[in-house]
Amino acid sequence: MSGIDVDSLMEELMEKMDKTIEHMNNDFAGYRTGKASPALVENILIDYYGTQTRLKEIAGITTPEPRLLVVQPYDPNSVSTIEKAISTSSIGINPVSDGKILRLPIPELSEERRNSLAKQVNKRAEEARVAIRNIRREGNDKIKKAQKNSEITEDDLKVSLKEIQDLTDSNIEEIDRILKAKEKELMSI
Repeated sequence: MSGIDVDSLMEELMEKMDKTIEHMNNDFAGYRTGKASPALVENILIDYYGTQTRLKEIAGITTPEPRLLVVQPYDPNSVSTIEKAISTSSIGINPVSDGKILRLPIPELSEERRNSLAKQVNKRAEEARVAIRNIRREGNDKIKKAQKNSEITEDDLKVSLKEIQDLTDSNIEEIDRILKAKEKELMSI
């Protein structure tokens, strides 16, 4: 019986790569495209009674109009704290408060801001590519070690290395496809 199960290793690598892409997608949702999306603000941390809490956990976030977010805190006493946290965050939106709810008008993005966001998105995609390559290296190392320990044959090694490379290539293509779509979304007016 061999000490390494190549199929389970491939599944493990596939799962890790899928999680990397999923995480990148979640990050991309937070980049503003000129359209209102709860993802823009839901992960902003609020100092809620001494505890750092995500906005989505202490308020309802809706998009009644394409260019407007409405934040309705579950605790009316937290309106000013939430307003301050949104104002000081990096999203560049100033909330308008009526004492009970916050309205966040989403302004048009300037060309300069669009280019800046595109650079940030590119940087994030490159981080995901590096993570995918690290997962590939980890898999390659395990396969090579198994071959060195005579747990798999040299032919199995070659086949496994090719499978890992194919998996890596397809995931990097997926990252590039998602990146291209996000850049197009950012650059469209």
